[in-house]
Parts: sequence; structure tokens; C-alpha cells
Amino acid sequence: MLLAFASFVLAAALGRDIAIGKIIHGDDHARIKVKTSALADEVRKRLGKITALLSSPTSPDLILNRHCAECEFQAQCRKEAIAKDDLSLLSGMSATERGTLHSKGIFTVTQLSYTFRPRRRPKRQREKREKYHHSLKALAIRKKKIHIVGSPELKIEGTPVYLDVEGMPDRAFYYLIGVRIGNDDSAVQHSLWADTVEDEGKIWREFLAILETVEKPVLIYYGSYESTFLKRMTERHTNEVGNDAFLQKVAKEAVNLLAHIYGQVYFLTYSNGLKAVAGFIGFSWSASDSTGQNSIIWRHQWEGSRAPALREKLLAYNVADCEACEVLCKVLNRLPSRSRLGDCATKQDVAVVIEDLPSAFSHPDWGTFSGTIPELNIINEAAQWDYQRDRIYLRNGKHPKEKVSKNQAKKRRATGKVDRVVSFPTSQVCPKCHRKSNHEAGTESHMTSFIYSVSFGANYPIVFKNHPGKRDLS
Repeated sequence: MLLAFASFVLAAALGRDIAIGKIIHGDDHARIKVKTSALADEVRKRLGKITALLSSPTSPDLILNRHCAECEFQAQCRKEAIAKDDLSLLSGMSATERGTLHSKGIFTVTQLSYTFRPRRRPKRQREKREKYHHSLKALAIRKKKIHIVGSPELKIEGTPVYLDVEGMPDRAFYYLIGVRIGNDDSAVQHSLWADTVEDEGKIWREFLAILETVEKPVLIYYGSYESTFLKRMTERHTNEVGNDAFLQKVAKEAVNLLAHIYGQVYFLTYSNGLKAVAGFIGFSWSASDSTGQNSIIWRHQWEGSRAPALREKLLAYNVADCEACEVLCKVLNRLPSRSRLGDCATKQDVAVVIEDLPSAFSHPDWGTFSGTIPELNIINEAAQWDYQRDRIYLRNGKHPKEKVSKNQAKKRRATGKVDRVVSFPTSQVCPKCHRKSNHEAGTESHMTSFIYSVSFGANYPIVFKNHPGKRDLS
């Protein structure tokens, strides 16, 4: 789209059409030919939206999205979103889901938290994984308590090996492999660094050599980035791997902490990212700007300057990620015991198991209403009257649903179908003023207008009631 926009501006400046553009990218300067003329209509449409946005006297709606990490106003917008308690704070919620909630009058995270209802799952679905509930995430934030669905168990049968990898997404190049073996003070940290793309295979072989020295290694990482890393490196360096069976076993028994948390453990965070979750349980990074986006910038800067400080900054960031996985793993091991989270959480952050919630929780939790107008307090007290009246029945020997269905059936009116057409000759004389009309003689037909209006009765004539302007027939 950026290329199509550039060609659109250049075409307007030169006064001639530009149909094709090229994108040159990567270390090998690969080229992609793009037909920009096919995107011209989309460019005009977006320019129209931008023009309307800039000309509007009001500011646009604040919506946080995945591009905020690249924006210089990220902190300002997030602060405003937190003040408004906006739904876009929940990073996993799509625009379509937000639109659906907005149509129901739900605009804040607090409002969304009141919509969660624990459901009893059918037997055939109890073995399946529970889906993710944004309303339960909002409830955990409002109640200030970790909520657990089911009985998540983190089974690690072997030596834990915490893995974190840094790479360049635009080149699919992995330059740093962080490996932390063991727990606590006895843990051993390895940082495998690659200066160039040619060194990638070297650090991969070193990584496999380290795993072979560990008794029953169990890889533990956070997110799908490391899963993709294992798959790609296995495909790239198949000939360099000495024991394929060992590598396949290690990859199969690897533990993704995010997959273990997702849909089962709801922390008091707006997102499920490692920085948010680990930060909640008390872990912190040495540098405040330690993010995945900034690590890409640091690597680019190091390749240009080869400054040792940038290299040490990347190594420290990678080590911190491995330590965060270790701390999070310890917390998850305590959750199934339904006890407090120890030193990693505050005293108020008690884990709540959804299955243990009382049955009364299924009813609306209206909370305490305090309005500026006293009359609204009386209205709020009566807010549930209609709700209760529609759901409370007196026993009379009949099923409530049958009673409701019969009452609804009585309210329905039987409607007949039009089964014939009544035709009558037109008159050239008005029945009121007796003036002649130029209307040609013929017939007029009426179906719905008066066939439904036929009145029958004893000692009364049959009357056809026509629309205004039509003559009455008796």
C-alpha cells in the first residue's frame, strides 16, 4: 500500500499513469514486482478517510491496536485508554468483537466483567479445551484476583531448560539463543551469539550439544516464536544434526507456557504477553525499554557500529527473558494447589477456581449504584422486578413453558389468505358530485384492501369498505 501511495503521488506530479512498482528488500536485494494500478482505488478510498478524519472538528475514537508499539504516542494513548477503561485495552479482542459489544451498550472493561457467567460444560466437551473468555479476563481485573478454569497442571518430568531466542523477522535470521538450565542459584545460563547469517548454523550445533549433556531435557519457552525457531532450524540444518530422533523427542516434549495459560489462567493483566504477565508476578527487566521491537533496532545498530554496549544490552535482555520464564513456571506450579502465590504476588491476589464459585454467582452482580440524582436510586432498586417476575412461577400442576406457550398462542390472531379477486365495473360518474370523468370504462380489482374488510351480520347489509377516493358499495 505504501508503494501504491507513492506511485499515486508520483503519477499526480508527473501527469502520467504509473502501473508497476518494485520493492527491493533483504541482504540479497530481492525484488518484488507490484501492480500498483490495481491498488489505486483502495488508495483513493483510504485518502478519502484520512481527509475526512483531518477535517473533522472532533478527535477520532481512541482504539489501541498492535501498531501502538511502533508509535511515539503509545504512552499517552494508553494512559487515556486506562482512564476511560476502554475495551481496546484487552489486546486479544478483535475489532469485530468490540463492535458486537458496543452494539449491546458495553464500552468499558468493567461493564464487560459483569457479563461473565460460569457454565456447566456437557460431558462430551469436558475433555476439550475451554475457549478464551474476554469477560473472565475483565472479571479478574475488576475482582483483583487470578481466576482459573479447570485444573491446569504443569507437568515437567525431567530437567527444565528455559529457552528464549532473538532474531530478525525480516530476514528470518536467528542471532541469539538463550538457554537456562536448572532453577534458582544452581541454574546455568548459556548465551549463543551469531555475528553473521553464516554463524547461525554454528550456534544451532552448539545448542544441540548443550541439550545432549542434560539428563532428560524439557524445553520451556513462552509463545510460538520458539516453536517456529525449532521447526525452521530443523529444516535448514537437517544434514548437520547428528541425532534426529533425539531432537524430535525434545521438540515433542517441549512446554509452551503461553499455551498452558491461555484460556485456563487469567492474570490481572490486559494482555497475555510475557512482559505483562511476568511484570504482574513481580519480575522486572533491568532496562525499561526492553521490548521485542527495540531488540530489532538494537541489533540493526550493532551491525552498523559493532558497539560492545549494544551487544551486552541484547545479551542482558535475552537472559532476563529466560529468568522470567523460570519465575512464571514456579508460579504456575503453585496454582493447582489453590493457595496463595507466595512472594510473587500480593496478599489480595488469591487464585479463584471457576468451578468453586457459588451458584448465586450466575445471577447478575449489580453492585452498588450511587447517582447524582436521588430519584435514580429508587429506579435502580426496581431494576430487577421485571426480570424476577418473568422467571418466577407458582406451581399449578402445569409446566411453566407450556403455560407461556399457550398464552402466546392466544395472543396470536388468525390471519386468512386471499383466495379470490372481486372485480366490479368502473363508473364514469362521481357518486358525490355527479360529474363525468374521462376515465375509460373497465373494471377495477381489489384484493387485500377490502376482502379483509367484509362485515357479515344478521339483518345488516354486506358492506365493502374501500380506500379513500374509491366509491363505497352496499
